[in-house]
Amino acid sequence: MRSSKELMEYAAVIPVLTIEDVKDAIPLAQALVDGGLNVLEITLRTEVALDVIRQIRENVVGAVVGAGTVLNPNQADQVIDAGAEFIVTPGLSQNLLSHIQEKGMTVLPGVSTASEIMQGLEAGLDCFKFFPAEISGGIPALKSFLGPFSHVKFCPTGGIKEANLAKYLNLSNVLTVGGTWLVPSGLEGAEKWDEITRLAKSACAIAHANN
Repeated sequence: MRSSKELMEYAAVIPVLTIEDVKDAIPLAQALVDGGLNVLEITLRTEVALDVIRQIRENVVGAVVGAGTVLNPNQADQVIDAGAEFIVTPGLSQNLLSHIQEKGMTVLPGVSTASEIMQGLEAGLDCFKFFPAEISGGIPALKSFLGPFSHVKFCPTGGIKEANLAKYLNLSNVLTVGGTWLVPSGLEGAEKWDEITRLAKSACAIAHANN
């Protein structure tokens, strides 16, 4: 099991995927992996999310599959049973965090304030999802965290696009970013997997240029 830092260092960018139809799970994940993006976050925002996690884990070689939008211990147990390799939460709940840690799972809890970061540090973590990034202060906020939290690393998510990707990755406390722009509305339903692979390759190129 990779640590949170190892996971973030391994991921050029983490696609955040909300998949409505389980038949799209394998070709969509394969398109992203073919484009160089191996770490995938499947959000628990659809009824098929658990099946999607299972399908990708069992069928897409090289994919590292995690679950996002995990809100409570019951959901954490469900995604672990489905084969998730890491868990992402939108906020920081000590109860949920403790439960996930007891299971030995890699976790990226969401934070947006200094107080939440301090709570995470008290729980032994130093890697977090900064969410929702753009409306929580974006790049200026992350720069302000460098002073008091110089050793903390972030995966900003929320409002990240190809146009501002490089600016986020240029920050010394950002190891990777999460984003939904890699699967624009309509591409999945239209099964335009080649276009998704192209977007993934473009994101990888930007990420590698900013390492």
